Amino acid sequence: MTKLKLASWNVNGIRATIKKDFVPNMRELGADILCLQETKASAEEAKSTLEVLNEYKIFTNSSKARKGYSGTAILTKEEPVQITYDIGLDEHDQEGRVVTAEYNQFFVTTVYTPNSGEGLARLDYRETWDAAFLNYISWLNKRKPVIVCGDLNVAHHEIDIARAKENYNKSAGYTQREIDGFERLLNTGFVDTFRHFHPKDELYTYWNYVTNGRAKNVGWRIDYFLVSQRILPAVKAANIHNEYHGSDHCPVSLEIQF
Repeated sequence: MTKLKLASWNVNGIRATIKKDFVPNMRELGADILCLQETKASAEEAKSTLEVLNEYKIFTNSSKARKGYSGTAILTKEEPVQITYDIGLDEHDQEGRVVTAEYNQFFVTTVYTPNSGEGLARLDYRETWDAAFLNYISWLNKRKPVIVCGDLNVAHHEIDIARAKENYNKSAGYTQREIDGFERLLNTGFVDTFRHFHPKDELYTYWNYVTNGRAKNVGWRIDYFLVSQRILPAVKAANIHNEYHGSDHCPVSLEIQF
């Protein structure tokens, strides 16, 4: 039997977060595969910053369109069979939002889903992204099971957001169009692992710095581990780690045993 722990964290700028307690915290969390979003650095800068975690092999993706924006990474103790970047469509591959690691029994895809923006200015683009990402994940899922993790920039249900009524169809991340996109992903054969294990827990993964949301626990659950339904029996735990600070998000984790 192989036991694996995976963790995912939107670090909101790896060069800033690394100066806090990131390294000891991540070693304490003890993930075999660590996925990061919003590194806000070039691929080379992110990799050199993360090399202090020398127990991992490091694979980074970065935005080609805007410097210091977006960016994703996978750190893995086991050498993957293959690493791929992006989803193979130019219109969606300019912001470094996806890294996929292939292993013998499954894929791990980390994603930083586009935010619909102030005034929902980017909601139309977000919908085209959701459809394209769904196609990409579905294609992977035909080959072997997929673990999808990252900041999906959507709160699924009222339980996943502190002020649901005030934000519904007004705020990026909680419009019906975004919720529908997320549900289409689930309906193609994926399971929200945290909600599977914790059906009633009101825990969040993101809090707004500006409104001091974390101190008030006025937050959103927008960071996920989704898995192909056919490997759900192998999943042993899914947790939110709000004890870790250093970003406006906190890490989430998954434990799996084959």
